[in-house]
Amino acid sequence: MIDIKQNINNYQIMKKILVTGGSGFIGSNIVKYYSENGYKVLNVDIATPKLSKYKSQWIKIDTTHLTELKTVISDFQPEYILHLAARTDLNGQSIEAYDTNTLGTENLIKIAQNIDSVKRIIFFSSMLVCKLGYTPKNSRDYTPTTFYGESKAEMEQIIHRYNHHYKWAIVRPTSIWGPGFGVPYHNFFDMVIKHSYFHIGYKKSCTKTYGYIGNSIYQIDSILNAKDNDIHEKVFYIGDYEPINIRIWANEIAKQLNYKIKSVPLFIIKCAAFAGDILKCFNISFPMTSFRLKNMTTDNIINLYKTKEIAPNLPFTRIEGIRRTLEWIKSL
Repeated sequence: MIDIKQNINNYQIMKKILVTGGSGFIGSNIVKYYSENGYKVLNVDIATPKLSKYKSQWIKIDTTHLTELKTVISDFQPEYILHLAARTDLNGQSIEAYDTNTLGTENLIKIAQNIDSVKRIIFFSSMLVCKLGYTPKNSRDYTPTTFYGESKAEMEQIIHRYNHHYKWAIVRPTSIWGPGFGVPYHNFFDMVIKHSYFHIGYKKSCTKTYGYIGNSIYQIDSILNAKDNDIHEKVFYIGDYEPINIRIWANEIAKQLNYKIKSVPLFIIKCAAFAGDILKCFNISFPMTSFRLKNMTTDNIINLYKTKEIAPNLPFTRIEGIRRTLEWIKSL
């Protein structure tokens, strides 16, 4: 970690973006994109950046620590804040385990209220504020089924409770994948690459909204730079506009690898999921559990019309995304 004051002094020009959680999957891609496009970017995260090239733009801070966070933001004087810092796994045993999502967000808001330079904040939530397959009636209709989803729903309610002097929007990523990703979709690609992935059953499998990371960055940038009235106090899902059947997606990956995926009867997969549930009780990792099986067999199509109005032309096709992702995995 570098000295805070020394680092801040390197960023005393306009067009400054503060990224909380800039060492994660989406955050790393955001830091890379804006650093390459003329912005001065500061990454605040408890984790070291995945890309060593951007380590000089990182300060190790826990967003639940109000005083330290206030010092950094006050000295940096950002115009824009992209708030991604969060605990994102589903293993927490209570909502309190996700205080980065709730307390960390409230700390950021309290600090930003007194920073005149801040023009816009994009808060990153999650599609899991609602259960899979559920279409919310409005942006404040929450039906979480996990403590993680519950914490993100609480985060959004915290945002709504404040009167902000800047413009703001909430982004709910769908299932985002691509270079730099981790579980579960890195595992999915790995299984296809190793020929260990099988289609579940012989019928048409589930259809979901997925998003290639390159398209997601384009959508985020479009929201960040849109007119105030087009984004202020609104919620945007990000993902590719065409939902995709997981069987088709897996076949597209396999086609790039010159083989065809076989199918396995559903009852065998259910047995494997049951075994995975038992192993999980002993903290033993297994590629299939009942939760994952349900996720893989439940349709989850998100309406992205509001995002499409702001960002109409996605720059990457799914096949281009698959090729770039396979190249990245090969380079590891």
